[in-house]
Amino acid sequence: MKLIYKFFTAAALIVLLQSCKKDFLNRPPLDRVTDGNFYTSENEVLASTAPLYNIVWFDFNDKAALSIGDARAGNMISNDREMYYRFSVAATDLNNLLAAYKSFYKIIAQSNIAIENIKKRAVNVAPEVRNYAIAEARFMRSLAYYYLLMNWGEVPIIYDNRGQMADPDVRRNTKESVWQYIIRDLRFAAAHLTPVAPFQGRITKYSAEGMLARMYLTRSGLEKTVGSRSQSDLDSAKFYANDVIKNSQYRLLPKYADLFLSKNNNSSSNNSESLFALQWMPLTTPWGVNNSFQAYMAFSPDLTGTGDGWGAAHGASSDLIKYYMAHPEDAERRKATVMFNEDVYPELLKSKGGLKYTTTSIANLKKYIIGSPEENGGLGASMAVNINTYMMRLPEVYLIYAEAVLGNSTSTSDAEALNYFNMVRKRAGVPDKTNITFSDILMEKRAETAMEGVYWYELMRWYYFDPAGALDYIAKQDKGSYTITHVAGTENPRQYNVTYTPAFYPASPQTIYLPWPETEILAAPGLKQEPVPFDFSKLSD
Repeated sequence: MKLIYKFFTAAALIVLLQSCKKDFLNRPPLDRVTDGNFYTSENEVLASTAPLYNIVWFDFNDKAALSIGDARAGNMISNDREMYYRFSVAATDLNNLLAAYKSFYKIIAQSNIAIENIKKRAVNVAPEVRNYAIAEARFMRSLAYYYLLMNWGEVPIIYDNRGQMADPDVRRNTKESVWQYIIRDLRFAAAHLTPVAPFQGRITKYSAEGMLARMYLTRSGLEKTVGSRSQSDLDSAKFYANDVIKNSQYRLLPKYADLFLSKNNNSSSNNSESLFALQWMPLTTPWGVNNSFQAYMAFSPDLTGTGDGWGAAHGASSDLIKYYMAHPEDAERRKATVMFNEDVYPELLKSKGGLKYTTTSIANLKKYIIGSPEENGGLGASMAVNINTYMMRLPEVYLIYAEAVLGNSTSTSDAEALNYFNMVRKRAGVPDKTNITFSDILMEKRAETAMEGVYWYELMRWYYFDPAGALDYIAKQDKGSYTITHVAGTENPRQYNVTYTPAFYPASPQTIYLPWPETEILAAPGLKQEPVPFDFSKLSD
């Protein structure tokens, strides 16, 4: 732990962290990373890419990740995220829309900076170290483009900060081009990252392969219809998922709830299923290396012990509650994700004998809520909870494999697909299935990753090849209010009385993608023009 803090703290202090100002058209100076004397050692090269694991993601992680990934997906309701699950997002929204957009282009810009400086300055560093660091930057850049593509559709490919970021006529590129760029970066990353990370918290070859599996599975539906997804992309998704499953060091933790304890941050002995997690530090200097999640999502300041904890109005949607009511066998994952009336959490409020949750008007979030610094080895502060943010876990790779095998069929009983699908369920204490459909896999992903900012991208993958089906599903999601009360005396499974006040907010082809931030359209009117294919001959590698 001390070693990773050393690298991430040192890198966070690099002046690069102050670049990328109001929007992606503010060109970050290439000399801001460090002076010309840097990059003379392996440690300096690896330190130069460390900020790509936290500060450039801060604006997305701060509020937007759950607004888009779970509120928009119908998993979460909130008093200040309503425009996301009502599909009425304003182009002027600064806290979520612009913040996410800025964050993604900040990641891209800083990745470009890192790549150029490593190539130019690290000439005396071992090639494998240079290539590892470049691969890290290309991995991060590809993931930023994935989020841009899934949320805004066609977007500009920015590969040259100097030449493109000051151009108000910059054009969007086609979805096909952006997908090709994403996969190109990830294939480089898979070829040059090491099977085992040089330091805890850094990505590996298998992190890139897991992401390749995700990307190929998603791209398989681009411009397709039900039953006609690209078989070559499905096969590639299966290939990469299989390599991660069969040949990597990643394994499921025995207990689901343990994933969201600070003691399991990065530790190879304690957390073997994290393929990629954002690396936050339990401090707020410099601002942006901190994880503010608990500050906004814990339902009471009593839980945090640091004066924040403003999340009383954030909780599970009625639609997610209905899933849990229909699947009482999924109680272990549910309790680790959201709190139901009279749930007990001995790991929270330890000085008072634990937390007994008494709220009945909403099911507040539990996932990533870890309590006070005193309950976490003294680490943490206001707006700086000591827990990393998962961006990909091994269960997703298992479920990608199952869906890639299912492919264009209506169901499958393939032995390996069932094995990996059921491994996810078995860890959660949920019975096996002997036959699975697309809906089964979708619901399994929802139950496994709820409140991790994942589910919206599953719905968008569905929308790619079955827009009518995805829109119908969204239209039927209940996002109204409810009350929930534990039925006294019932245990294993518990029973609850739930009263719903339904509300439904359909999406449409016009609202399924987010609007462009108003400030970006004003700064770059070329974004309103029709997208064009990207000229890959411009790239040197």
